[in-house]
This record gives sequence, C-alpha cells and structure tokens, in this order.
Amino acid sequence: MTAQVIALPPGQLEALEAAYATPPRAYHHFDHVREVLRHYDAVAAGPGWVQPDEVRLAVLYHDAVYEAGRRDNEARSAQFALEEIARWLPDAPLDRARVAELIELTARHGQLSAHDFGKTAVAVDSCHFLDCDMAILGADPDVFDAYDRAIAAEYRGHVPDWLFRINRRRFLKALLARPRIYLSDFFHARLDAQARANLRRVVTGKR
Repeated sequence: MTAQVIALPPGQLEALEAAYATPPRAYHHFDHVREVLRHYDAVAAGPGWVQPDEVRLAVLYHDAVYEAGRRDNEARSAQFALEEIARWLPDAPLDRARVAELIELTARHGQLSAHDFGKTAVAVDSCHFLDCDMAILGADPDVFDAYDRAIAAEYRGHVPDWLFRINRRRFLKALLARPRIYLSDFFHARLDAQARANLRRVVTGKR
C-alpha cells in the first residue's frame, strides 16, 4: 500500500530526471530518489505520513541540485523545488514552504535528534523523511560499500583525496558515536544494527 498523492505531470517528471542527470553523478542520481521513495512507501504502509504530498515532493527534489563540495546544494534544491511546484502544480493544495523546509533539513544529517522537532503534528514526518534519506547506511554490506565508493567518486576532482577521506571518516565516526543513528523508532528498530556494523567496517578499515 502506498500513500495516495498528487500525480506529477509528465513534463515535471522529465524536468526532474534531467536535473538529476546534471552534472553526471555516481550516487546522487535519480536511482537514489527511487530508493528513497521505496522507504517512503514503507513508511506510508506502516506508521504513515501526516503530509504525504509535501514529503513525497521533498523526496523527489531533495538532491535535484547537487555539486560535490558545495555547501548550498540543499538550499538550491529547495529553491528549485519551489519554482517547479509553482510552474507545474500551481493550484495544488500544498504547503510549499514545508517542502522547502524538509529539503533544507537534509543539510543537517547527523546533527539532529528527534527532540529538535518538538511535538508538533508533523514532527514525526521530519524524522521519517530524514531517515528515508539515510536508510542506505543500514543496507546490506555490498550495497553499502557500493554507496560508499560512489560518494568518493563524486568528490574525486572536487576535493583532494586526503581531505575527503579525513572528512568522510570524521562524519561516519560521529554518526557511529551517536546514541541513535536514526531519528524515528520505525527506522531505528529496522536498520540501526546493520548501519552500525557498516559504519564500524568503514572507520576501522576492516572490510
């Protein structure tokens, strides 16, 4: 069972897929979006979404603008989403600001806890959305390793290899040190143990 959501016009989907193909990417391409949508559907069939349309649009657009090494990818993706929603879905009953807010939250992966979102009706949506994007950490080891190699490939030529390795290891160690890698109970129960095993292999070099 999937959430009943607003259908995108064909032209909007074509423009979206074109955005994810530019520049060519090793990981943050449209297949990544499809994988996050798979987890979105799992939430829809389980605990559910308070704002399924807004979250789904945030999933679709969250990495639409991506250049390795830039610090404004999330803000630019959020702006692109707002422009495209205004163009293609001008009359849809959507909270557009919420779509942008969710996308911009992805800039803070590894820095947030569930308590940061308070106890609003949509707080759990925020946690589930961010966890969908981070679900790759809890994938099977071969899938995780392919992801890790793809991230390195994206940064190659943009950041010196030595600096990428230092920053990447620091980020993954910080995730491993957190009491919870996933913000929501739904993802914590399903993926935390495998995510920790994957992260330990990377930070210790025991692959």
